[in-house]
Amino acid sequence: MNYERLIGLNNKVAVITGAASGIGLATSTLLASAGCRVIMLDINEDRGMTESEKIVSEGGDAKFITCDVASSKSCRSVIEKIESDYGRIDILFNNAGVIRRQNAVEHSEEEWDLVIDVSLKSVFLLSKFAIPIMSKKGGGSIINTGSGWGLKGGDKAVSYCAAKAGVVNITKALAIDHGKDNIRVNCICPGDTDTPLLRGEAEQLKLNEKDFLVSSGVDRPLRRIGTPEDIANGVLFLASDLSSWVSGTTLVVDGGGLA
Repeated sequence: MNYERLIGLNNKVAVITGAASGIGLATSTLLASAGCRVIMLDINEDRGMTESEKIVSEGGDAKFITCDVASSKSCRSVIEKIESDYGRIDILFNNAGVIRRQNAVEHSEEEWDLVIDVSLKSVFLLSKFAIPIMSKKGGGSIINTGSGWGLKGGDKAVSYCAAKAGVVNITKALAIDHGKDNIRVNCICPGDTDTPLLRGEAEQLKLNEKDFLVSSGVDRPLRRIGTPEDIANGVLFLASDLSSWVSGTTLVVDGGGLA
């Protein structure tokens, strides 16, 4: 069996946000290895350039573009540049996100806006500008990063829970509206995954990082936290032809945590 043909990603153009580290970087690396032409978006220019150059040095096709995913002007400009340079967008992975481990009383309005804008509004903005390009070329696949806390509540993370619940439901709305254009829209919901975001939570909560990472995995049936590669594998499935009749759904990748 020709698995490369079965997956169907060769020469597809994939746009990935939050791509300079963590899940976004792991997915950029994996999709490039699967034959995609990867455009990596992040606000961290130095890290993004370094990582995209590494993918290229290993034989992949990757390009980094600085993007503020919370800015309509920045998102529009980047998507227009991608259309000009590549002529198409086949895959959009809306992955960028931030977290502030605070309850509503502790939260400032500015921090609330930051979390909502980066984690939720960015999904709206990038999708808004990418969908017309996908439609013109016969369709595409949009994958949005939700969270287990988009499906259930969590402590001291009020804005993050709100944002990720929004991501879960905007996924369904986009899938309904744009299925007629052969655009599939799905959500991947990671459990605790060893990324800079998770490690940053330990600092925000003033906990020992090693103990925090261990405690995040110990109660899961698979007895560990996730790796960025675990989540990237799920994104690969949702981006590929293997999921050609999957749309409007949520894929939980969390070591059994929600079970």
